Amino acid sequence: MTQPIEPFLTNNLPGISGHIRTVPEDFQVEERPLYLPCGEGEHLYVTITKRGLSTPDLVRRLSSSLGIKIQAIGVAGLKDARAVTTQMVSLQGVQPEQITRLKIDEALLNVQVLGLHRNRLRTGHHAGNRFRLVIRNVADHASATVPAVLQQLSTRGVPNYFGPQRQGKAGDNYQVGAALLQDAGRREKMSRATRIWYLNSYQSFLFNQILARRIDRLDRVIVGDWAMKLENGACFQVVDAEKEQPRADHFAISPTGILFGSRVSWASGEPGRIEEAVIAGAGATKEALVAAAKACGFRGERRALRAPLTELEWSLNGDNLILSFSLPPGAYATSVLRELMKVSPTNS
Repeated sequence: MTQPIEPFLTNNLPGISGHIRTVPEDFQVEERPLYLPCGEGEHLYVTITKRGLSTPDLVRRLSSSLGIKIQAIGVAGLKDARAVTTQMVSLQGVQPEQITRLKIDEALLNVQVLGLHRNRLRTGHHAGNRFRLVIRNVADHASATVPAVLQQLSTRGVPNYFGPQRQGKAGDNYQVGAALLQDAGRREKMSRATRIWYLNSYQSFLFNQILARRIDRLDRVIVGDWAMKLENGACFQVVDAEKEQPRADHFAISPTGILFGSRVSWASGEPGRIEEAVIAGAGATKEALVAAAKACGFRGERRALRAPLTELEWSLNGDNLILSFSLPPGAYATSVLRELMKVSPTNS
């Protein structure tokens, strides 16, 4: 079972190639908060800007510097290490004056106290991310190609593939996840967090294949689809595709693919047959996936096949492309870069 190369939405347009992350400043991410602290509670919310530091490494540094357990630190999302990123962090039992213990240096660039809140910050508790990226040494035809690619992505949506980081450095986390489904003994030897990580990688692998089979129709709803509402993430099953398509055209709704689990609903009709064909091709069945998910304790969910590309700005400075845009939670900037570059952004 080898990991396929996902097809491009803009396959009719050439890639501009180029290089990213020449320096960390070429990949800047600003997390958009879903809410701000209310002013009371035991969790101190701060905004931190870091450079060349992964979110797990940041958490370990905060734990050591502030003398608190890692479990007392909450984040809404994991941010790239090879980048300059800004994100909100919650610190349980920490007072504002203790923040002065944090040493500002080349990795920890800035810390801003926001205030106290009652709840710990949890994964997904953000409104999305704003990116500012630089692609260096792009092809001569970029001035014509870039607007054509971005037009398609803005109109039809960004293919919502999971990024390669889900699969680890060797790119084979999904294979471990697939093996764990059949090996209860091996699962029991792992921590729950490790087990879930590998199974999530397998979910991602299957989802990407479902999306690949729908790439030419990622903006079309089909009878049997579970469509997701952009405003709140709620899903409903499509009965009348012709009636619902205008909502999809305006990005109010999008078709989804399955992240298998014990409680999530499978599509029916043609979308359902696509989902079943993908898992059959991976050597699994719906029943086996549901049973394993019950045993491992995760419910599953639906994920939109596309993501809206908003607040888009771009310019060319010689052979360097400067690109700014926003994406919702869970969407990857690499999905935009790969459509432009037509190579894996991790290897460029």
